[in-house]
Amino acid sequence: MNFETWEPIYEQILSDLGFDRREDERVRDELAALAEPFDGARLAPIEGATVAVAGAGPSLLEQRDVAAGADVVIAASVAATRLLDAGVSVDLMVTDLDGAPETARELTHSDVPVAVHAHGDNRPVIREWIPRFDVSNVLATTQAAPVGPVRNFGGFTDGDRGAFIADGFGASRLVFPGWDLDDPSVDPMKRRKLRWAERLLRWLETRRGERFDLLDGRREAIDPLP
Repeated sequence: MNFETWEPIYEQILSDLGFDRREDERVRDELAALAEPFDGARLAPIEGATVAVAGAGPSLLEQRDVAAGADVVIAASVAATRLLDAGVSVDLMVTDLDGAPETARELTHSDVPVAVHAHGDNRPVIREWIPRFDVSNVLATTQAAPVGPVRNFGGFTDGDRGAFIADGFGASRLVFPGWDLDDPSVDPMKRRKLRWAERLLRWLETRRGERFDLLDGRREAIDPLP
């Protein structure tokens, strides 16, 4: 997805949640200075594959067989730790480092790619953790305009960004273990972010001509994006 397509959606997110684009860009630039260009051929197995985009919701362990049965597993944040602990391999971790940074570090040193995301309020963890990673295994991402080695595939939360990455690398089918869009335990800001994740996934499935199972029964109530 080119940034011109993504930018109007990004502007809506910033406006709705009150985030600062300039702060996103500042942290993006810091990540760019720490990162290296990522070899996209590393993610070639995604093309034509069934990809499990695993969320970190309470249902994840109950649905781990969905992840284990996929061709490729992309895990959002602490979902990577939970799947690995359950004996399910992870092919890509997607994280803004607000959870399970040690798992991310270990994966990079085990030659497993980790998509690390820069946004306005995660400068401290970017500075702390990226120097401890094997940066050859870091796919740097932003929700602002891409710069240098930092790329933008679309997406906002770790989970839906994983789906956009899978789409960008040519996945044929996406499945979603561990997604609990109505999780009552999350705080109000997380709930608002989940609503954006839902809208973005609805937008993505429309663009792909696919129907994502996690949206069944709720699709018609989702405020569509252009």
